Amino acid sequence: MVLGHGAFAAAVHGSERAAILRPRSEWNDTYDYRDPAWQRTVEEHRAVQIPLLHDTFGNPFQYVWPNPDWLTAAVVALARGIYDERAYDRMPILADALQDAGCEKDAVLDHCRDTALTHVRGCWVVDLLLGKE
Repeated sequence: MVLGHGAFAAAVHGSERAAILRPRSEWNDTYDYRDPAWQRTVEEHRAVQIPLLHDTFGNPFQYVWPNPDWLTAAVVALARGIYDERAYDRMPILADALQDAGCEKDAVLDHCRDTALTHVRGCWVVDLLLGKE
């Protein structure tokens, strides 16, 4: 049996999420873009997704090249612990260790010190330090 994308999504994800996973060509039949409920849904999704994209990719127009001098034993151990244990509350400590190692890149230090950011596995700074880029 071959399922269309919408039917497959309904079977796998349940009917609530299936609507989100429908092909774009079917959206016009399902949603009224002027509906305030639709607009709220879009804004809620953006509010969650945009910070995750920023944490994962950083600023694509301002690439930071890792300096080998930053990769001290303390920095690598902290980055490895943050990655393995998903302990993103340690990011400010990582910023301090990077600064001690000679890092002066504001993009890196500010990213680590900003406690308002949502960090996830795949954080561009941690991946940069661990060579996972």
